[in-house]
Amino acid sequence: MVTMALSTAFTELFGIRHPIALAPMGGSAGGALAAAVSNGGGLGLLGGGPGDRDWLSRELPLVAEATTKPWGIGFQSWAIDPAVVESALRHAPAALMLSFGDPRPFTRLARQAGIPLIIQVTDMAETRQALDEGADVIIAQGTEAGGHGARRGWSTLAFTPAVVDLAAPVPVLAAGGIADGRGVAAALALGAAGALIGTRFLATAEALLGPEAKKAIIEGHGEDTERNSVLDIARGSRWPLEYTARTLGHPFIDQWRDREADLAADPDARRAYQEGVARGDLPPEPVWASQAIDLIHDLPSAADLVGLLAAQAEEALTRAAR
Repeated sequence: MVTMALSTAFTELFGIRHPIALAPMGGSAGGALAAAVSNGGGLGLLGGGPGDRDWLSRELPLVAEATTKPWGIGFQSWAIDPAVVESALRHAPAALMLSFGDPRPFTRLARQAGIPLIIQVTDMAETRQALDEGADVIIAQGTEAGGHGARRGWSTLAFTPAVVDLAAPVPVLAAGGIADGRGVAAALALGAAGALIGTRFLATAEALLGPEAKKAIIEGHGEDTERNSVLDIARGSRWPLEYTARTLGHPFIDQWRDREADLAADPDARRAYQEGVARGDLPPEPVWASQAIDLIHDLPSAADLVGLLAAQAEEALTRAAR
């Protein structure tokens, strides 16, 4: 697919063709997916998550060997060990992205490596902190996003221009509920320099996600998703409570909705969850999904998807200009 280049401050910073970045979804955005997005003309970001050393030792060489284009790596600030970040940076990524929590213990590592620092924010206080830390790119994540985000977050439509205005001239990417080129075009129209996309890339050939979960995303609807902490508590995850997770429906959510404190205080209930997973009565993992899953209908290669999103964005912008 031949597309014109949508040049922005973000594409110029990294020397890439399209203003599209892969969300570094922990455990799902592996080396093959990150490399495919980069090879397609976007910026692939490996999902380092909390820094599982075994996972990183497997996936980092994959992305480094599978692309000659710029790629980066993302971590969860609240969970990561600086030593793990330092080790990952030895693989020469083109960017370090930090999300969820205080980025200050890690920002110097990007500076020492001489690479751009990307910080994801969910409110204006986090935006001001990111600017104080010298972020080279800011991700404005709206509450429509799949996976973890702010419990009381802004919508992407309202949050993105507010961050753009505060952060200028630092480039901003919009995130949350963007699953086709129209969403990319909307991000650009809001003043963003591109879009960070997660759930749409989960439904690709390269994503490290089981076939049942991919099928659930394709067949699911935005109204089937909701944001809560039930599954984090049930799984024994240490995620800070200010960051809830948007997932598809789950029997345990139905049982414990709006009773997270009771669940946290009930070890028998958490044990029942683990036993249900072991028996196969409960899904082994939550299906992280944004409110935009109604727009997802197939499982393309990620490289082809980047080109398609860019072409759709160009078409949408041309149509709007008329």
